[in-house]
Amino acid sequence: MVLQAIKYTRGQLEILDQLKLPHAEGYDHIYSSTDAWHAIKEMRTRGAPAIAIVAALALAVELTNMKLSSVAEEVQVFITEKLDYLVTSRPTAVNLADAAGKLRKITEDAAKKEGASGDFVREAYVKAAEQMLVDDVSDNENIGKHGAEWIVKNTEAGKKGPVSMLTHCNTGSLATAGYGTALGVIRSLHSSGSLKHAFCSETRPYNQGSRLTAFELVHDQIPATLVTDSMAAALLRLRGGSENIAGIVVGADRVAANGDTANKIGTYSLAILAKHHGVKFLVAAPRTTIDLKTKSGADIVIEERAGKEVTLIKGPRHDGVNLDLAVVETVSIAANGINVWNPAFDVTPAELIDGIITEVGVFEKDSEGIFHLEEAFQAKGSEVKPSTIGGL
Repeated sequence: MVLQAIKYTRGQLEILDQLKLPHAEGYDHIYSSTDAWHAIKEMRTRGAPAIAIVAALALAVELTNMKLSSVAEEVQVFITEKLDYLVTSRPTAVNLADAAGKLRKITEDAAKKEGASGDFVREAYVKAAEQMLVDDVSDNENIGKHGAEWIVKNTEAGKKGPVSMLTHCNTGSLATAGYGTALGVIRSLHSSGSLKHAFCSETRPYNQGSRLTAFELVHDQIPATLVTDSMAAALLRLRGGSENIAGIVVGADRVAANGDTANKIGTYSLAILAKHHGVKFLVAAPRTTIDLKTKSGADIVIEERAGKEVTLIKGPRHDGVNLDLAVVETVSIAANGINVWNPAFDVTPAELIDGIITEVGVFEKDSEGIFHLEEAFQAKGSEVKPSTIGGL
């Protein structure tokens, strides 16, 4: 059973506190948009798709459980203000801004309906937020299917038999409403018998790979090995052949119109390594992550986080034999007083990306090396023009 990071019923929302993983599983109740803002900012919930869903549902819970004005326009203004506030929690992840924009438009339209009341606007918002949860799971499953099929058909390793893949950060059930994006591709390969082995990078400084992706892989009993970020080059060179490594698949926090992709710090390095070692580099992301208004990666604002994430590490005490989960300690791992630069993301240029996996297919560059991502939004259902897609 796939991990459930978001538990929702109308009027109630719980999120799995990812700061406690992998050693303890605990759910936090989210009662309001303020609760969600802090959960997102503190990274108790994280991952671009999950952030958007948690923010949307938190406001739905708040609206469901509070007494609202009977005036439609007043409720619409209240919702708009709350959505604008929620977007400030993690500005790099475009899914959050995209969801807020869609929900803002839905409530504005509802408020303009003849005879609309405050309850009518509230119901329109809540239903739309709930549908986003359903759609995200479906989209992720399609991303996994399209990505797995593309890898098997379009890589040298895939033509030989079961493949191995390297992934970075966490892009699974913990980062989405369920199943995952890049990790969803690995799940799909595994379920079809096409996966030999998964490798996950530690993903310093926040260790989303070692804490979260490794946790999911063990939970799902997928054959997997953890490596530090600095081991990736050696892995591709020394074990690329014996492990039949087909490529590297990562998620995204924002994909610009030209295909430049902002993702967890360290992604750019992996793309360079993939190019040098002749394996595919793939980005897996729903269309909500594609930002056609952002022309290139140069226009993406990169969030910088506190230096203590680099200099300190937190976890349960280990006595050399056993873990003591009752005692959580914070340990310094750097020279006291050293300056720290801690960008949360980096941007991988489109020229280093072989394919962008979406819920409607895998987009490749044309003969001139250009992605045409606008065609992803022209797709009807799961159909994409053959000229823009490969391997399906």
